[in-house]
Amino acid sequence: MTDLGYTLFTEQSGPRDLVRYASSAEEAGFDFEVMSDHYSPWLTEQGHAPYAWSVLGAVAHATSRVGLMTYVTCPTLRYHPAVVAQKAATVQLLAEGRFRLGLGSGENLNEHAVGQGWPAVQERHAMLREAVGIIRDLHTGELVDHRGEYFQVDSARIWDLPEEPVEIGLAVGGERAIEELAPLADHLIAVEPEASLVDTWNGVEGARRIGSEARAIGQIPICWDPDEETAVRRAHEQMRWFSGGWEVNANLPTPAGFAAATQLVRPEDVARSVPCGPDLDAIVEAVSAYWKAGFTDVALVQIGDDTQDRFLAEAAPPLLERLRAAAP
Repeated sequence: MTDLGYTLFTEQSGPRDLVRYASSAEEAGFDFEVMSDHYSPWLTEQGHAPYAWSVLGAVAHATSRVGLMTYVTCPTLRYHPAVVAQKAATVQLLAEGRFRLGLGSGENLNEHAVGQGWPAVQERHAMLREAVGIIRDLHTGELVDHRGEYFQVDSARIWDLPEEPVEIGLAVGGERAIEELAPLADHLIAVEPEASLVDTWNGVEGARRIGSEARAIGQIPICWDPDEETAVRRAHEQMRWFSGGWEVNANLPTPAGFAAATQLVRPEDVARSVPCGPDLDAIVEAVSAYWKAGFTDVALVQIGDDTQDRFLAEAAPPLLERLRAAAP
């Protein structure tokens, strides 16, 4: 069965609103909720970047049924993996077993803030592999000492642990990344509905097979609005950065850089990749690309902070009904 999620989009909303949206999304019928973890928005028009882990703690108490997940946290530069291990264990306890830890190799936009530079992609992947190992070790509850290529851990132990270790999803974007990371993960995370990602993952020795042991978790932006022109304008203002692709987006350092990189992107360009307007069937068609590619979970990003209440009250219930009718 395809699980349908709601994105708590920290780049466009403040912390108190995000907690309120989380509760409303649960009431609307979403299966799970994911939260971005950024130090900065991609564009100044988005205007927010609260600390995701504080918000997650509040969301864990404001909800009771939906799954929760970081989408995604980088456990290498801005956060030491030993700290991520502690945070994840605490949120899992607060959520009473509903939390998954989504990890990735990060974006320059967020990680450069702590003054540690921005490594090349292969080094970032190596750092991520080492970080996952540290987190797994600490989640055993044992005393951990670690001397690695990138990280050091001295006599560390997580004192408050859930009964079962926190499941880890890893964000991947290509064959080489999948081959390196799939054996370390419980789940796949990706933002493009490509069947090759799932097929490659399932072909890696030691990887949990998607569809039986593992989930493949995707994400798609939408811009529902009763007026299509309004939706297109808002999607262009808030989401034009999405057109650059992750190879570009991972390396741009500031919102000014994203603004410069997207200055020639037109509203109609965004509308070709983001379903905009009141047509729920068009949204279903866009989302269906994920389950057709073998993904088991899809999280929706509703663009625009000032649209969330109306979207969750008016559009989400019938949209979820149509999505569940169409999904395998």
